[in-house]
Amino acid sequence: MFARRRGSATPPYTQTMKKIRLLLVDDQSLFREALRTLLSLQPDLEIVAEAENGERALALAKVHQPDVILMDLRMPVMGGVEATRRIQQTAPAIRVMVLTTFEEDEEIFEALRAGAVGYLLKACSADKLCESVRAAAKGAAVLEPSVAARLMAEVNRSAAHSGRKATQVLADPLTERELAVLKLLAAGRSNKEIGTGLNITEGTVKNHMTNVLGKLGVLDRTQAALKARELGLI
Repeated sequence: MFARRRGSATPPYTQTMKKIRLLLVDDQSLFREALRTLLSLQPDLEIVAEAENGERALALAKVHQPDVILMDLRMPVMGGVEATRRIQQTAPAIRVMVLTTFEEDEEIFEALRAGAVGYLLKACSADKLCESVRAAAKGAAVLEPSVAARLMAEVNRSAAHSGRKATQVLADPLTERELAVLKLLAAGRSNKEIGTGLNITEGTVKNHMTNVLGKLGVLDRTQAALKARELGLI
């Protein structure tokens, strides 16, 4: 667990760098201790609190307002899905990233629908965990490739089963170009790939992406894809 690759290095750090503030949520004290030990070695990461269940996480998130929460799914009192949903309702700027043991866990999809921005296996490397925390703090979605593929397959099945047609149901409808960007986003394309496919600059893609997220009322690409499927837009 959390094996460090040989030759890996921590990112450059200065006294003026703003640290990423973390809340660790897991009912296993030994796992929290391992996380704390690992993440404390990173000069740009700061652990502000720890919780043993979702209910405690809610209270600590309100007090500390962390940038990123590392959230277990199955815990006593309150699980990770419900905790994620409530945290996103009261503090949507907090980025919740799920850490769990099994990639087949169906609760992963529920957590993503509840507002989690990413998912990692607890068996991932230390480097991948730290890199993912930094990416989540910047607003990026972080998904294991296998889960990303299953997620898209799941929402595709849901859309097909519902039989809904692609209709504009937003108060501020997406433009034709924004819909094109959204479809490529849902297909898992990067901003660079979207720009190449639509023959526009990466900067223009980012502008369209900002508009898409705003009109859909979501915070990241994963939520945009889910919301678009639910609304029948793609």
